Amino acid sequence: MNCLRESIKQELINHILPFWMNLKDEQIGGFFGEVRYDLSVNHEGDKGGIAASRFLWSFSAAYRHTGSEEYLDCANHAYSFLKNHLYDEEFGGLYWLLDYKGCPLEDQKHVYTQSFGIYALSEYYRATGNEEALKYANKLFDLIEEKGFGADNNAYKEELDRQWNELPNEKLSENGILAEITTNTHLHVLEAYTNLFNASPTERMRERLQNLLDIFYEKIYYKETKFLGVFFDRNWNSILDIQSFGHDIEASWLLDDAIKALGLEEERYNQMVIDIAYNIASTAVLEDGSLANEEVRDERDLTKIWWVQAEAAVGFQNAYQRTNDEKFKGIVEGLWAYISGNIVDPREGGEWYWSVEADGTPTERSVAEPWKTPYHNTRFCLEMMERLDD
Repeated sequence: MNCLRESIKQELINHILPFWMNLKDEQIGGFFGEVRYDLSVNHEGDKGGIAASRFLWSFSAAYRHTGSEEYLDCANHAYSFLKNHLYDEEFGGLYWLLDYKGCPLEDQKHVYTQSFGIYALSEYYRATGNEEALKYANKLFDLIEEKGFGADNNAYKEELDRQWNELPNEKLSENGILAEITTNTHLHVLEAYTNLFNASPTERMRERLQNLLDIFYEKIYYKETKFLGVFFDRNWNSILDIQSFGHDIEASWLLDDAIKALGLEEERYNQMVIDIAYNIASTAVLEDGSLANEEVRDERDLTKIWWVQAEAAVGFQNAYQRTNDEKFKGIVEGLWAYISGNIVDPREGGEWYWSVEADGTPTERSVAEPWKTPYHNTRFCLEMMERLDD
């Protein structure tokens, strides 16, 4: 495993982070919004609200784990952009999308975006001790709880306008449906609250994080099949026959992180984490070592998406640590072999491909854009380095 750790560490410090550091926009702020498939930089690409938060989290986490000043410089740069351009001082919250100059293009306040703001700001606080960043994180927490939570159905809302009036959830729906509740948003609120609780715990935060665990166990996790639901109406009825393999295995370790942060010893939660991992291991790991993307109405998508592979490796490593089952260790090794041989872009100036098609060819899609940032693969590397140390 030491060889595995070293290989992953080298990928992070010599390949992933240098690629993103080179996109720092010194003139306007933030980071350039698009690198096309041919590796040309679009200096006028849009700068996503989620992307800006993910840049801040990635460089803050890299600095907290390594102490490297070059990552701190990028984290400070990302924080300045988020505070000065992304945060709406009039109505509160973070915008969905900015243009390349840092002006709002789409001013919706999606709960998903706010959660990434909390995740990033709390990580920046953990890395630097910046009290202002913690205040912004707590402002976003209060806004989500006040404006973005429905007590009537015990669910977090999705898309809202600039003034926090609810809108149809076009941003996080797909396959021809409009979902009033998504597992994706709940998962990233959980992720954000866990990090904020680790940074600066309060009893209110503990209660809200505990409630999220209960939501997952009671509403999202299907105890019969061991899958998670994906899209729901406002009464928590599933509205699409879909299994999202990447989200399930990502959820298994993020749920476990929340359990550990709260210091819980509840067998039902622990078993949920383990059962999800065993289920995805048995249903979605492919012969080449990769993880399938999803299955919609019994039609399986065999595209190998970068974030799915990264999150799967962390999820299965977590399962190995939970169970000591060598099966999971072998899956992790197979995933890294697939990632390093197929997802990592070997071209000069490349990073990771967005995905690899079922036939093994890279998808010709931008390698940096509002949804693709250093977050997933930086986190994979940092998590694996720490877990393999343990």
